[in-house]
Amino acid sequence: MGVNPDLVIRHARLLGRPGEEVDVAVGGGRILALAEHVSGLAATEIDAGGSLVTESFVNPHLHLDKVWTATLSGEASLHHYHATRMSGSRTAIELAAAVKDHYRQDLIAERARRAVRLALDFGTTHMRAFADTDTRAGLQAVKALLALREEFKGLVAIQVVAFPQQGVLRDPGAEELVREAMELGADVVGGIPWLEDTAADAQRHVDAMFEIATTFNRDVSMLVDDAGDPELRTLQMLARETIEVGWQGRVLAHHARATALYTSLELDPLLALLREAGIGIVTDPHTGPLHVPVREMMAAGVPLALGQDDISDAYYPYGRNNMLEVAFLASHLLWMTSEEDRARLFRMVTVDAARLIGLQEHRLEVGAPANLVVLGAPDLLEALREHRAPAVVISHGKLTSRR
Repeated sequence: MGVNPDLVIRHARLLGRPGEEVDVAVGGGRILALAEHVSGLAATEIDAGGSLVTESFVNPHLHLDKVWTATLSGEASLHHYHATRMSGSRTAIELAAAVKDHYRQDLIAERARRAVRLALDFGTTHMRAFADTDTRAGLQAVKALLALREEFKGLVAIQVVAFPQQGVLRDPGAEELVREAMELGADVVGGIPWLEDTAADAQRHVDAMFEIATTFNRDVSMLVDDAGDPELRTLQMLARETIEVGWQGRVLAHHARATALYTSLELDPLLALLREAGIGIVTDPHTGPLHVPVREMMAAGVPLALGQDDISDAYYPYGRNNMLEVAFLASHLLWMTSEEDRARLFRMVTVDAARLIGLQEHRLEVGAPANLVVLGAPDLLEALREHRAPAVVISHGKLTSRR
């Protein structure tokens, strides 16, 4: 093996290899071997007892600066966001902005730290975290999440998104704050073009964020068409801009709930455009009454992932940063319950989610980084049914949790 293993997981089951047990050797932060038997004793020996061992979980969408702020914001925005066909989405965002009057870097970090620790307990080792970056929030959230990124380095890899939550044209000064966030070291340029007042302003919003992304060589994550209005078309704007700029494979669209109301004549050309742009979509069906047409997008080859989105804030009252729980909820909401469906959902919170946020080596293979979980269940049916915290979490080659 070249490097002696620091840790060996014995009697592990792997996805796609039913009835077979293997040993998984880890050393130097990477997977050294997947074999019927790894000889010798490692410093740490774990008996999986026939449980599934898989890649760790990845959360590509969490508003980490807002976690556990529901008591500060009240429920008015929640009612508007969950209104029929999400007709009150814009109003919900305006009402939810009041929470930023309570923003302080230390308090944001305290709440977010609790959420990141929960994520690790539930086997999430990578997340893309949104930080409101606007004239009401300033850079308080960005600075708090950048500090947490360093605090949890080597345990949970956090990508910080500078997110102009109140718009760019509607919030003069937000564009410059996003630029300043990039200078501070933020990882991803955010956006929410559908919130602007006109289609022309939405296009200017997209243009401005891509100008920053290309200047700083950053990836892009935009919340698009997050309302029950089939006339919204900012997902198409995002795809066309991606192609024009040459940013294929570096852009994520989030929500895109308006597509739930598209006819097939409207959906088919969109799917072709998304494939050409290489855009993936993160959907969070548990946080709102609409969601993208998941099966149609999968059939068309559009990459998809699931995100937690919110934890006890103005938009969603629940959430534990448990991506197995997110997949369990999605299984019901999307009515994806077959064996094949369960495998798809699991990929949407592991390898597919990882790929969409730029992690190309997140897989259970020799030579890949050792980000693993022992699920404490023999198969995906049991894992999703119980959606418990993993029995063992290994992050960046280190044993971080063992039950």
